[in-house]
Amino acid sequence: MQWQGRSVRKPSGGRYHTSQGKKRTEIGRAPAETHIGEERRRIVRTFGGNQKVRALRLEYATVSNPATGETKKTKIEAVEANSADPNYVRRKLLTKGAIIKTEMGRARIVSRPSQDGVVNAVLLA
Repeated sequence: MQWQGRSVRKPSGGRYHTSQGKKRTEIGRAPAETHIGEERRRIVRTFGGNQKVRALRLEYATVSNPATGETKKTKIEAVEANSADPNYVRRKLLTKGAIIKTEMGRARIVSRPSQDGVVNAVLLA
């Protein structure tokens, strides 16, 4: 479980001593780490009884071409670049901001696959 609260250290380097443990709302979850592959999703209960769709593997992306205004569902072929972490390219992880190779060409992911459950992308010029 990840800690989502305040840092344990003061600006001076000393420690804050906690008077209570984690609340249920402060507990994080493991990252979904969406890969390229046959579609696999999980539904997760969130705060207030709402739901998030976690994409574990995805095969297709909805790619928009800003020049023509058309949107098309295309197959994801590879992850070409990821500014979040170069290691994500080797592991073929799909995250927001990653540049993917599709049947239409190179595109940048604009959605959050681990939060939205889909890959929406915009074609690069």
